[in-house]
Amino acid sequence: MANGRSGPAERFLSQHRIAVVGASRDPKGFSSGIFREMLKRGYDAVPVNPKATEIGGAVCFARVQDVNPRPEAAFMIVPAAAAEPALRDCIEAGVGHVWLFGISGPRSIDERLVELCRANGIDVVAGYCPYMFLPRAAWFHRLHGWIAKRMTGYAGRAD
Repeated sequence: MANGRSGPAERFLSQHRIAVVGASRDPKGFSSGIFREMLKRGYDAVPVNPKATEIGGAVCFARVQDVNPRPEAAFMIVPAAAAEPALRDCIEAGVGHVWLFGISGPRSIDERLVELCRANGIDVVAGYCPYMFLPRAAWFHRLHGWIAKRMTGYAGRAD
């Protein structure tokens, strides 16, 4: 936290109930790993996938709007074609923090989605791998974060 202000990644990770939108039924999938990691770290993680009823032993919801109590934040790990409908679902559900995951970093995120978040008062992290920001992450995630932060200048700062 610099100057008493936290950045969007830090604010996102300070939430407790987090929807993992696009959670995969494949236990080897990236989104499954994020879901398990959030649970392991004590978050109240909730899987959201319209094609599943259960993921990793947890009840899976078709939409964020179906989750009760409402999540405070949502990781969006969905294909590009599903991103806008999933984001609109988060907006309708009243989610205040959204992490738009982009496999290739910020350049892989549609800027219209970022603007849609901002226009609806949603605090947004756009394109970064969440593992880069998790405390005590494996060394290769920390290295990835160190490189990305130096190349892009992004350090989870307030936008």
